[in-house]
Amino acid sequence: MRAILVGDVVGGVGMRALLAALPGLRETHRPDVVIVNAENAAAGAGTSPRQARDLLDAGVDVLTGGNHTLQKPEIYPMLETEPRMLRPANIAVRAPGRGLTTVETAAGPVSVVNVMGSVFLTAAQSPFAVIDDLVAEARRAATFVFVDVHAEATSEKIALGHHLAGRVTAVVGTHTHVQTADARLLEGGTAYLTDLGMTGPHDSVIGVRKEIVLRRFLGSTPGRFEPADGGVLVQGAVVDAGDDGRATAISTFSLEG
Repeated sequence: MRAILVGDVVGGVGMRALLAALPGLRETHRPDVVIVNAENAAAGAGTSPRQARDLLDAGVDVLTGGNHTLQKPEIYPMLETEPRMLRPANIAVRAPGRGLTTVETAAGPVSVVNVMGSVFLTAAQSPFAVIDDLVAEARRAATFVFVDVHAEATSEKIALGHHLAGRVTAVVGTHTHVQTADARLLEGGTAYLTDLGMTGPHDSVIGVRKEIVLRRFLGSTPGRFEPADGGVLVQGAVVDAGDDGRATAISTFSLEG
């Protein structure tokens, strides 16, 4: 089976770039499943119901989230009713929605797990406190299991990758908006990448207009963060796996949007 995993979609410019790129990605890679992190789609903070529907209607199989997922209350009903849309399982003690889902594909059932890091981010629990039960449940439903770790600290993501090595098909990181160069296969056939990167404006500071961030760093001048619009890239990874659910290859992509 083959999966395409797309890094954080930032703002309307990221949405437009991904929707335009999806047909070509499908044509080139022929994926069985497409997983997209959309937690920054709404002007960099959260996802609107319309954006979620547009992505699902375009053929995205699962939407994952992160620390901004609960920022827009209008998405709460969709988190409850749409099984293809996730939020981190450990984001809050009581939160709408789910952190695990299983979807049917031509290659068989695929489970997707979404957790959030607790280093430099505010999570209700450490991802390590919840991940074993989530993975056990995911494996009961599917041979192929993908884990989106939405976390700031590279050490936390790498540690979780090694903790799950041999038990899941892939562990990929999101949140930092910078694609890493460490795609590899861990022991036991688990594909790993510290960060998928960002689908959005790269002529920026992780998606935000650079002059706003520079003013804050240089003069402590507060300013409302606004998404940039230049240097758009669509970034992510392609993972191949055998019938036993073990990954056989992982490679990254970075396409002009």
